[in-house]
Amino acid sequence: MTDTPPSNTPTNDTTPSAAPTSSSAAASTPHPSKHKTTLDKDLKKITKVETAALVQGQVFARIGLSVLFLVAVWIFTSTQGLTGQGLVVSPFVVAAAVIGGYMAMNIGANDVANNVGPAVGSKALTLTGAIIIAAIFEAGGALIAGGDVVSTIKSGIIDPSLMPDAATFMTSMMAALLAAALWLNLATYLGAPVSTTHAIVGGVMGAGIAATGFGAVNWPTMSKIAASWVISPLMGGIIAAAFLYFLKVNVLHKVDKIKAAEKWVPLVVAVMAGAFTMYIMNKGIKHLYKSSWTEIVIAGVVVYALAWFASRARVRVRSKNMENRRKSVNALFVMPLIISAALLSFAHGANDVANAVGPLAAIVSAADSGQIVTKAGIPLWVMLVGAVGISIGLMLFGPRLIKTVGQEITKLNPVRAFCVALSAAITVIIASALGLPVSSTHIAVGGVFGVGFLREYLAHRETKRNRLSAIAAMAVGTTEGLHAVENATPELQHMPKIHSEQKARNRMLVRRQHAWTIAAAWIITVPLAAALAAGLYFIMMALGVKP
Repeated sequence: MTDTPPSNTPTNDTTPSAAPTSSSAAASTPHPSKHKTTLDKDLKKITKVETAALVQGQVFARIGLSVLFLVAVWIFTSTQGLTGQGLVVSPFVVAAAVIGGYMAMNIGANDVANNVGPAVGSKALTLTGAIIIAAIFEAGGALIAGGDVVSTIKSGIIDPSLMPDAATFMTSMMAALLAAALWLNLATYLGAPVSTTHAIVGGVMGAGIAATGFGAVNWPTMSKIAASWVISPLMGGIIAAAFLYFLKVNVLHKVDKIKAAEKWVPLVVAVMAGAFTMYIMNKGIKHLYKSSWTEIVIAGVVVYALAWFASRARVRVRSKNMENRRKSVNALFVMPLIISAALLSFAHGANDVANAVGPLAAIVSAADSGQIVTKAGIPLWVMLVGAVGISIGLMLFGPRLIKTVGQEITKLNPVRAFCVALSAAITVIIASALGLPVSSTHIAVGGVFGVGFLREYLAHRETKRNRLSAIAAMAVGTTEGLHAVENATPELQHMPKIHSEQKARNRMLVRRQHAWTIAAAWIITVPLAAALAAGLYFIMMALGVKP
C-alpha cells in the first residue's frame, strides 16, 4: 500500500503515464551529436566545392591572362610597320609573332623550373621569391645578353639551300615553332620537364623533312643530340652525387661539424663561384663578348680565389654562434644557392630565348628581304616578345614544374640543392670544352635524381651495415657463431622486418614514377615534335596558309 501513490497526486514527466510522451519526443528530435556530425559533413562538402571552384577559377584566370598577352602581341606586332624599320608586317608575320609569344610562355612554364626548382624545394627560396628572381633575370638575360643575331636553323639541323623558296621556308619555320610550343604545353600539363632546345630541334627537323625530304637533315648532328639524352643527365647526376658525397663525408658526418664547415664550405662555395664565372662567360654573355678559353679559365681562377677568402671570413663569423648540427651547416649554403638560381636564370634567358625568337626572327628576316638567310638580325620588338613571354609563362604556369623538380622527385635541402646547381654549371663547362651536346634541363633534373639515388644507396648501405652488426653482436661469446645466429630466431625474425621496412623507405627517396615519366618525355621529345611539325606543315599547305 505504501508503494502506490495516492489517486489525487498530480502526474508529472517522471510518472509512468508521462514516459511514452517523453520517449516519442526524444525519438522525434534529432540527437545533438548526430545533427552536428551531419552539419560538419555538409560543411566539408561545401568547403570542397568552394576549393574546387577556386582552383578552377584560378586556372581560367591564368588562361585568360595568357590569351590577353597573345592578343597584346598581335596588336603590338601589327603596329611595327609604322616604326620605320623597313618591315611590312603581313598577317603571316603577325600570326608567327603570336606563335612565338606562345612558345616563349611555354619555355617559361617548363624550362625555367630547372633553374629555381631546387632552391624552392630546399626552402632556400619561397615559390613567390623564386618566380620574381627568375622572371627578372630571365628577362634581363634575354634583353641584355640575348644577342642581336640568331641562327635561323637551330643547331644546323637542316640545309636551308634545299628549300625551294622563301615562302616554303617561312611556312616550315612556323610549323616548327607551333609544334614545339604545343609539345611543351602538353609536357607542362603532364608535369614533365623537357628540353625546349630539343623540342625546337625536333620541330625544325620534321618541318624540314616535310618541305624538302629526308636529305635535308644533318643526321650526324641529330645523332649527337640523341646522344645528349644520355650524356646530359648522366654527367649532371654523377657530378651532383660526387659533391654531395664529399660534403657528407667531410662535413655532415663529422662529430665537429662547425670545424669541418670552416675548412670545407669555403672551398666548395669558391668552386661554385669559379664555375659560374666560367659558365656565364661561356654561355651567358657569349653574344656580348666572345671569350677565349684562356680568358675563361683565368677569370674562373681569379673569382675562385676571391670567393674563397670572402666565404672563409663569412663562415668564421657565422660559426661563432652556430650549433653543432646539420641544420646549421645547411644554412651556410642558402645564399650561394639563391645567387646560383639567379645566374642560371640569366644564362638561360640569354641562351634559350633563341628557341622562341629564332624561328620568328627567320620568318621576319625572310619576309623583309624575300630571301632565306642562315643568320638573322633580331629586331627589338621580337626580343621583347620572347623576353616578356618567358616571364609571363613562368609566373602563370611555372609553379607546377617548379614543385615537380624541387619537391616531388626527391627531398632536397640547401646542401643537396647546392650540389645540383653546382653540377649544372660544371657539366656545361666540361661539355662545352669537349664539344659535347648537352641539355641544361637534362643536367638539372639528372642532378636531382643523382642526389636522390645517392641518398638511397647510403641509406641502404647503412641498413645493411647495422643488420650485420646486430647479427655479429648476437654471435659474440658463443663457441659456434653460426649456430648461435641460427638459434637466435626472435631477433632474426625481427631483423628482416626492419630491413624490409627500411627498403620500402629507401624506395620512396626517389619517386620512380617521375623517373619513368620524365625519361619517356625526354626520349619522345624530338620524334614527337618532328611528327607534329610535319603534320602541321602539310595542314598549312593544304589550307593555303602561306606568306
